[in-house]
Amino acid sequence: MNGQHRTEESAPARTAYLVKQLELAVRAHIDSAARPHGLTTTQYTALAALRRIPGQSSAQLARRSFVSAQTMQELIAALERRGLIARTQAPTNKRVLRIHLTDEGARLLDRIEVEVDDIERDMLAELAPEQVEQLRRSLRVCTRRLTKPPRT
Repeated sequence: MNGQHRTEESAPARTAYLVKQLELAVRAHIDSAARPHGLTTTQYTALAALRRIPGQSSAQLARRSFVSAQTMQELIAALERRGLIARTQAPTNKRVLRIHLTDEGARLLDRIEVEVDDIERDMLAELAPEQVEQLRRSLRVCTRRLTKPPRT
């Protein structure tokens, strides 16, 4: 463009940049929904992951919540003190603790998820149902491509 500055309209944004913008916007909204309930977005994410897949280990939950193992240990301790989760020994390996939502944790998650459903509904309001499904499929493909083990 002969030294001229490109504007947002003339230069397509990188997809990775758009994904990051969306992540930050979603996180801000979820922060607002979780905070009145005494939770962080990361704690909400962990509780939601436990609802989807009960009985995860701390390491599994850390990967699914996008945090380090050390951060997850601190998060688990805080959630357990509040009575939102419980840990039990795995039957096949006594050193592995399986994490489950308590009834209180499930009730709290239900209340927050009403608000998260509203956030998601607002975010997707201008998309047709088939566009929403295509978006979800595309995001899963992109995630799978970037999280697969490297070739050796």
